[in-house]
Amino acid sequence: PDGYAHAPIYLGASGKVYDVSFGGVQFYGPGGGYARFAGKDASRALAKMSFDPKDTEDPDTSDLSEKEKKVLSDWIKTFEERKMYPCVGRLEL
Repeated sequence: PDGYAHAPIYLGASGKVYDVSFGGVQFYGPGGGYARFAGKDASRALAKMSFDPKDTEDPDTSDLSEKEKKVLSDWIKTFEERKMYPCVGRLEL
């Protein structure tokens, strides 16, 4: 699309969809350290700081500990305030 240096890369977390291609291609694009989170609801994996497929493929956050909920909240704050990734949609929970 016009204005993109790279095809959009979307990542879902905490009910929102972020376009992480704005400055995040090296992390979330092919070969990036967080590429396994792209295109899915990564809430559980982010909260648990996990690359385990059972966490990256499962968006359920109902059993997270308070510490894990705080970690997820910190990720969202990073996406929105530090990285300023645009929120481009909402996830149905």
